[in-house]
Amino acid sequence: MASKLLRRGFVAIGIVAALASLAYAGLLATLYSNQEQLIFPATKLPADYKFRFNQRFEEIHVEVPGSSLSALLFRQPDPRGLIFYLHGNGGDLSSWTTGLEFYRQINYDLFIFDYRGYGKSTGRIESEAQLHSDVRAAWEAIAQRYRNMPVVFFGRSLGTALATRLAADVDPAMLVLVTPFTSLVAVGKRSYPFAPEFLMKYPLHTDTIIGAVKSPVLLVAGTEDELTPLADSEQLKALVRSPAELLVVQGAGHNDIHRFPAYIDGLAARLVKVGGG
Repeated sequence: MASKLLRRGFVAIGIVAALASLAYAGLLATLYSNQEQLIFPATKLPADYKFRFNQRFEEIHVEVPGSSLSALLFRQPDPRGLIFYLHGNGGDLSSWTTGLEFYRQINYDLFIFDYRGYGKSTGRIESEAQLHSDVRAAWEAIAQRYRNMPVVFFGRSLGTALATRLAADVDPAMLVLVTPFTSLVAVGKRSYPFAPEFLMKYPLHTDTIIGAVKSPVLLVAGTEDELTPLADSEQLKALVRSPAELLVVQGAGHNDIHRFPAYIDGLAARLVKVGGG
């Protein structure tokens, strides 16, 4: 009798373990297959959407294999340079262009575009290599206009990894990384500690690339950022081989850092200096 109960106990444990393994495998499969939706929660704009701003701007379409990228160029009468802006993983051009007065005040032109599937950009993101290729295509679409002027590559959150890769290949006057991460693998580990690293299709390793950047680097991070904590910026700064500075914004989180005077004033002063004062 005891042996039968023991055998039943082992069978029950085996069934529970098998069910747990199946559930775990199912969860990992869901995470893997839904990565694009989790990492790139794109918002769309109608193809006939009309942008309206109180500054001069030009709407540009950058043709890439299988897609057309929607871009905007905001121009000043006599700019000191260009900011080539790579935005974060949420929103689209309609929401990433609400702070245009800042660029007018520091007298920089601004070029910004939507990734595939965002805003009026067509297609969909399918690989990290594709992302980097699109960024390079967007840069080459505008580069000749600013070949004799200071250009700042500016990345925000997701865009920091893309800006770093581009800066490693092209030497801008400065690389600015706001709320950067060491890698998307590290970000994923903080959110999904149970998921193995090999599942990540978009590792986006800034930490292994930033040492190749020859331009001056400005990192900007908030003390209350839980998504890309200050420690990530400190680690990246230690890996930079060119002149580097870390601007720490006290009390700022990941999504509100741009509202802090320390961010606005600190960034403005450094960008004006890069542009010739």
